[in-house]
Amino acid sequence: MNLATWSIRNPIPSVLLFVVLVLAGLNGFSKLAKQDLPDLDLPTVKIELRQPGAATSQLETEVARKVENALASLRGIKHARTQINDGVVSMTISFMLDRNLNEALTDCKDAIARIRNELPPELEEPRVTKVQVGPGGAMLSYALSHASWNEEQLSWFVDDALAKAIQAVPGVGDYSRVGGVKREVRVTLDPGKLLEADTTAADVSRALKRMQLDTSGGRGQLDHAEQSVKTLAASQTADDLARMSIVLPDGRKLRLDQVAHIEDNTADRTQVALLDGKAAVGFQVWRTKGFDEVKIAAGIEQVLQQLQAQTPGLQFVKVSSKVEHTLEQYEGSMHMLFEGALLSVLVIWLFLRDWRATLIGAVALPLSIIPAFAFMAWMGYSLNTITLLALAVVVGILVDDAIVEVENIAAHMHSGKPVREATEEAVNEIALAVAATTASLIVVFLPTAFMPGVPGLVFTQFGWSIVVAVALSFLVARIITPMMAVWLIRPGQHHEQANEGALMRGYVRCVSWCLAHPGKTVLTGLLLFALSLALIPMLPTGFMPAADRGTTTVNIELPPGAGLAQTLATSERARLAISNIKGVRSIFTQLGDSNRIEAGELRRASLVVVLSERDQRPKQQVIEQAIRERLDSLPGARISLSGGGSGEKLELVLSSSNQTALLETARALEAQLRTLPKLNSIISTASLERQDIVVRPNPLLAAERGVTTQAINDTLRVALSGDRAMALPKLNLDQRQIDIRVLLPADIRSDINAIAALRVPGRGALVPIHSVADLSVESGASQIDRFDRERQITLTADLGGSALGDALKAAKALPALQNLPASVHLLESGDAETQAEMFKGMRMAMGVGVLSLYAVLVLLFKDWFQPLTILSAVPLSVGGAFAALLLAGSELSLPTMIGLVMLMGIVTKNSILLVDFAIVAMEQDMDQHTALLTACKKRVQAITMTTVAMTAGMLPIALGYGADASFRQPMAIAVIGGLLSSTAMSLLMVPVVFTYVAALQEKILKRFHHTTKTTEEAT
Repeated sequence: MNLATWSIRNPIPSVLLFVVLVLAGLNGFSKLAKQDLPDLDLPTVKIELRQPGAATSQLETEVARKVENALASLRGIKHARTQINDGVVSMTISFMLDRNLNEALTDCKDAIARIRNELPPELEEPRVTKVQVGPGGAMLSYALSHASWNEEQLSWFVDDALAKAIQAVPGVGDYSRVGGVKREVRVTLDPGKLLEADTTAADVSRALKRMQLDTSGGRGQLDHAEQSVKTLAASQTADDLARMSIVLPDGRKLRLDQVAHIEDNTADRTQVALLDGKAAVGFQVWRTKGFDEVKIAAGIEQVLQQLQAQTPGLQFVKVSSKVEHTLEQYEGSMHMLFEGALLSVLVIWLFLRDWRATLIGAVALPLSIIPAFAFMAWMGYSLNTITLLALAVVVGILVDDAIVEVENIAAHMHSGKPVREATEEAVNEIALAVAATTASLIVVFLPTAFMPGVPGLVFTQFGWSIVVAVALSFLVARIITPMMAVWLIRPGQHHEQANEGALMRGYVRCVSWCLAHPGKTVLTGLLLFALSLALIPMLPTGFMPAADRGTTTVNIELPPGAGLAQTLATSERARLAISNIKGVRSIFTQLGDSNRIEAGELRRASLVVVLSERDQRPKQQVIEQAIRERLDSLPGARISLSGGGSGEKLELVLSSSNQTALLETARALEAQLRTLPKLNSIISTASLERQDIVVRPNPLLAAERGVTTQAINDTLRVALSGDRAMALPKLNLDQRQIDIRVLLPADIRSDINAIAALRVPGRGALVPIHSVADLSVESGASQIDRFDRERQITLTADLGGSALGDALKAAKALPALQNLPASVHLLESGDAETQAEMFKGMRMAMGVGVLSLYAVLVLLFKDWFQPLTILSAVPLSVGGAFAALLLAGSELSLPTMIGLVMLMGIVTKNSILLVDFAIVAMEQDMDQHTALLTACKKRVQAITMTTVAMTAGMLPIALGYGADASFRQPMAIAVIGGLLSSTAMSLLMVPVVFTYVAALQEKILKRFHHTTKTTEEAT
C-alpha cells in the first residue's frame, strides 16, 4: 500500500499530521525576524591601534607592518585591509567562511599580545573586536532638541541617559552620537609665564595628573572593624582647580592659575551635524545580527516616547530609517505571495471549471508554505527579501503537483469508475511522475544552498526554503489531495470537451508533423539554441540590481589641511545645490567623526538625502543623476554617492611593494578612467597629500645639552593637542568625569616659529627646541591604505547606469592595466570580486544540478537513456529567458541567475509528464508513434495548466508595482520568458527527441547484445 492509498483509507491521521505541521509553521512564523537581506555571517575581526600624534608613515613602519606580519600566520585569513590615518591604524581581517569567528578573534588577540613589547610604548591598548552589527550601515538616525538645554547638555544626555535606554533595547548592536560637543576643562598655558616659572607644558600636565587623583588606600582595622581607606584629592570645580598648587619635578610649588587660564568649557569640535542646514545633535543605531529590524525600531520608538514623557521640552525627529524599506519589502513580498496564489488558483478554475477541484488545488498552497516557516525558524532564517522571494516564486510550483493529480483523477472519474477506485488508480498512475518532478526540483535547488563565497550565504536560505516547500508540496499531493478528491470531486464533462477542441486537434497535427519530419524539427531546435547563446554577449552583467531605498548619501572630501569652517561651507553649498531637486525631502549633514583622534576627519562630510514617498517622486536613480550633475561644478571637493540606489560600484585595487611604480600606475589609470563614458565620481586614494611639520633632532646637539627625543615629543604633544586621552587628568563629578586638557593658546599652536621656541628639559636647564632640532614643513601622505601586507591604492567610480561587468571589461582594456609593471598587481575586490564568486558558484551549482538531476531520473525511470530526453527541455528555456531579459533591459545578475536555476527544475517537469506516460503506454504494447501522440493528448492540458499557473504566480513579481521590486523583477522576467519558450518548444521537441534517444538506445543495446553473444560463442 503506497502513501496515497493509505491516506485515502486513513484520512484522520493525514489531517492530524497537517494540522500539527500548520500549527508549527504558524508558531515559527511568529518567531521569524523581519530583515531587508539575510545576515551574512562573514568571519570578520576589526583591530584598532591608537597612538595620538603619530604620523601615518611612522605608524605604518612601527605598528601596521609588525601587526600584519604577526597576523599573517593565522589560519584561514582571506584578506587583511589596513587604513592608516594620523594617530590611528584601523585593520579589517576577513577570514574564510569556514573559520569560527570566536576562535579567529582569540587568535588575533594572542598574535598581537605576542608582539606587544615590539610596539611603541605610547601605543594605547589595542582594541580587537568581532563585527556583529548587521550589514548596510546605521539602521536608524534621529535628531533631538530641548526647549532650554544648550548643545553640551543635549550631547551629555545623548551620551548618558539616552545611550543607556537605547542600548537596553534587545537587538541594538551599536550606538553613537552625531554632532554635539564634549565638555572639557581647558588649562591654557601662558608661554611667557611658563618661561618665568622655568617649566614646560609637559611638566604642568604631569604634575596636575599626580595631584588631581581620588585613589584607594587599601583596607585597615578601626575599632575591630575592617574599613576601606580612600585618598580624595581631586578638585570638583574649575575654580578649585585654578587655586590648586602643583609640585614641579625639581620640588618647587606653583599655583596653577599663575601660569594658566582655567575654564570649564567644551573640547574642540570633532563632528558637526545639521538637519536641513540647522545645527543639530543626533544619534545613530545599528542592529545586532539575527534580530528583527521592525521590533528593534518599535522598541526604540517606545523608549523615546517614555523619555519625552519624563522630560518636558524634549523632542525627537526621525532623520532617516532603513526600517521603512524593510517593512515595505516585507509587505510587498507578502502581497505578491497572496496575489500569485490567487492567480494560480484562478488558473485552475479557468481550466477545470469545477469549484471542488479548484478548492483542492487552493488548499495545497497554504499546506505547503505555512509548515515551511517552522523549518525556517528552526534554521535561524528570517523573513527577508531572499526567503520571501523563494516562497513567492514557488507558488506556481507548489500547486503544480496538485493540478496534475486533480486533472488525472477527474479524467479517471469521467470513465465511469467508482470515486475511490478512480482516485486510487489516478494517483498511482502518476506516482512516478510526481516523485520525479519533486526530486528534479530538489536536486536542482539543493546545490545552490552549498555555493561557496558570499553569494553562497545569500543562496543558502533561498535554496533550503524552496527545497522544504517543494518537499511539503509532494506530501500534500500524495496525502491530502487524494483524500480530498475522494470526498469532493465528481465526474464532469470538461475533459471530453477539451479533448475534442480545435486547439487540441491543431496541436496533435503539429506534433504529428514534427514526428514525421524529425530532422527539420531538431535542426530548428538547435538553431534556436544557438541564437539564444548569441544573446549572451548582448546582456549586461552585474551582481545586484540598483535599488530604490528612499535614501542616498553624498560623500564630500576636501584636500588635506581643510578645516572645519571650510568643510562646513562646502557641505552647505552642496546641500543648497541639491535641496530643491524634485523628490528630496530632507538632508542630514554630518562632518567628522565622534571617535576620531586628529582633526583630519573634519575635511570629510556626508549628506544623507532622504527622499519623498516613491509615488511622489522620480526613481531614485534619476534623482541621484541629478545630484551628480548639480555637484559636478563644486570646486575643490571630491564627490561620490553611496548607500543608496546606485547599486554596485566599480572598484579597482592596485597593490605593490614598490611605492613609486604604484603611484605612477594609479595616476595613469585614474586619468584613463575619466575617458570612459558613463563613469562618474572617479576617486583615487593616491592623489591627496598634505603638509606636515617635521621635527628632526640633531643627535650631537641634543646629546650635548642632555635633551632626549622623548622629551621633545612629550612637550610638543602636550603643548599642541594635550596629552593622550588615557593620561589626561580628570575632574570628578557625581555622574561623570571631565577631561582636563593642558595646552598652549591657539595662536602659538599655529605658528611654526613659536613651536620651535618651545622649551624642553635639558641637562640642568630648559633649552628651546630649535637649538637641538630642525623644524620644516614637508609633504606627507594624509592616509595610507594597505591590502594583504602591501601598499594599495583603490580607485572607485559610480557606474552611472552602466553594468558592472561592462564597466570592468572596459577598465581592464585600458593601457594602464594592459601594461602593468611587474611589481604592481590588480586585485579583485568589492562588487567585482563578489560577482566573480557568484558566476563561479552558479556554474558549479548548475553543473552539479544537471548531473544530480540525471542521476535521479535514471534511478526513478531505471533507464540510462530517456532521462536525456527529459533534460533536452533545459536548453530550450534559455533562449526565452535571455530574450525576455534583453527586451526588459535587465542585467544578468544575482536574481536572474536565481531565475535560470529555477528554470532547470521547472522545465523538466513538463518533459517528465510526457516521457513517463509514453514509457508506460509502450510497456502496454502501444507502438512508439501512437504512445507519443497519446502522451501529448493526455498531458497537454496538465502541462499547459501548470505553465500558466506558474506564470500567473510570478506575474505580480514581474510587473513590479507597489514596493521596490528591483531585486525580484529580473528573476521573474527570466523565469516567465524561459517557461513560455520551453513549454511551447518542449511540447513539440520532446516527442521527437524521444524517438532519437529510443533509436540510439536500441542501437547501443543491439551492439552490446551482439558483442556479448560473440564473446559467449568464442568461449
